[in-house]
Amino acid sequence: MDSRNAASDMPDPDAVEFVRFCYRRRRVGWPELYDEMCAVAGRGLFRGYDADDLAGLGIGFSLFGMPALAVLSARIVAEEQALRRPVAVMITADVARAAVSEPEPTVEFTPPIPHESTLESRDERTFEVPVRLAMVPSGA
Repeated sequence: MDSRNAASDMPDPDAVEFVRFCYRRRRVGWPELYDEMCAVAGRGLFRGYDADDLAGLGIGFSLFGMPALAVLSARIVAEEQALRRPVAVMITADVARAAVSEPEPTVEFTPPIPHESTLESRDERTFEVPVRLAMVPSGA
């Protein structure tokens, strides 16, 4: 990365998008991702930018620019992997609130009755405890 971006610790948004573009093409780690970035830059696949254009954004492919590029790549890969993590849905009863406050009025759903013969097969359910859905990462 160049000195102006390294000092502010805020890379150019196009540099971030370049790394994200390369990672999404091949979801691989650092050494292979570096190879992918070199290939993309060599062919001008990201908005037609070549290695010189990317150097102006702070993406350096030289030995001296590699540590900053590795840090930026690690951050982008971590963000992308966090977006792809599976989540599990936990159904919990809000018992503490239900015990303290007044119970909420129950709502019953009555489906339309097409025939009188199905009258005894109606299913009416009421819930005493309010149910709350929460998304949490799986394995938590």
